[in-house]
Amino acid sequence: MDTMRERFVAVTTRLLDEDPRLAVVLADITAAAFEPAHERHPDRVVNVGIREQLLIGAAGGMALSGMRPIAHTFASFLVERPFEQLKLSLVHQGVGAVLVSAGGSYDNPAAGRTHMSPGDVALLDTLPDWSVHVPGHPDEAEQLLTHAVADGDRNVYVRLSNHQNTAPVAVEPGRFTTVRTGSRGVVLAVGPMLDAVLAATEGLDATVLYAATVRPFDAAGLRAAVGERADVVLVEPYLAGTSANEAHAALADRPHRVLALGVPREERRHYGSMAEHLSAYGLDAPALRERIGTFLW
Repeated sequence: MDTMRERFVAVTTRLLDEDPRLAVVLADITAAAFEPAHERHPDRVVNVGIREQLLIGAAGGMALSGMRPIAHTFASFLVERPFEQLKLSLVHQGVGAVLVSAGGSYDNPAAGRTHMSPGDVALLDTLPDWSVHVPGHPDEAEQLLTHAVADGDRNVYVRLSNHQNTAPVAVEPGRFTTVRTGSRGVVLAVGPMLDAVLAATEGLDATVLYAATVRPFDAAGLRAAVGERADVVLVEPYLAGTSANEAHAALADRPHRVLALGVPREERRHYGSMAEHLSAYGLDAPALRERIGTFLW
C-alpha cells in the first residue's frame, strides 16, 4: 500500500496537468517528489525553501491573482509556525488555498517536539469557515484532495499521516459514515483511528461512526445516530476535545454525555515509535476498549 503522502504527490501531479489554475507551493518538504511536475510546470510548482511564512504568503498572493494554490509541508510548519499568515494572507484577504500537511500528530517521534502537531486542527478552529479533512487511507486522501481542489475558493486543510487504516471507507465529504450499529451509544472515529476503534468495540453494542471530514462537523449525522441514548465518545488522532464543542452543540437540545479521547495537552518527553505514542496516550485498541466500555456501560 502506498502512503497518503505518496498518493498526494501522484494525484496533485495529475491535477497540475489537467487544471491550469492549480499551483503547488513547497517549503523543501517533498520537493524532490514534485521535480517531474516542476519540469513540466516551472511557473506553477514553486519551492520557497524553509520559509514557512513565505509559503503561506505566496499561496495568498497566488489566490489573489485567481489561482488555486496548494501549500504543503509538515503540519507543525504549515499551521503552527505561519499561523499569522493564515489569519492575514488568506482569511483576512478573503481568499482560499488548500493546505496539505504531512506528519500528523507524531508520525516521526525521533524528530522531536518540533515535528509534532497535535494542536493543528484546534488552532484552525479559531479561524472562520475552514473545511478540514482527516483521511484514514490513501484512497480517501485522493478523493478528499480532489474535492478540496475543486471546492470553489474555500480554505481547506487536508491532514495526512503515516498512521492509516488497513482499508478505505466509502466516504462523502462533509458526512459521517455509519460503520457499525448498536444501542448503547455512539463512538465517532476520526480518520486513522478507525481500525483501533473497531477492534476496541468488537462485540460491544455500540454504533461506530466514521469521520474523514471533521469541519464542517456533521451535526445532523451525529443526531441521527444517537437515538434515545445520547452518549458519545470522540476518538480523534489529535488534541483531545478538539470536536467536543461541536458534539455538544449538535446535541444541545437533549440530555447527553460526551467523552473526548485524543492526544493529551501534556507533553511526552520521549521519542519512541508511533505505536508507543498511541499506547502512551491511551489510543491503542486495548486502552480504548477499557475507556469506551467504562463510559458506555
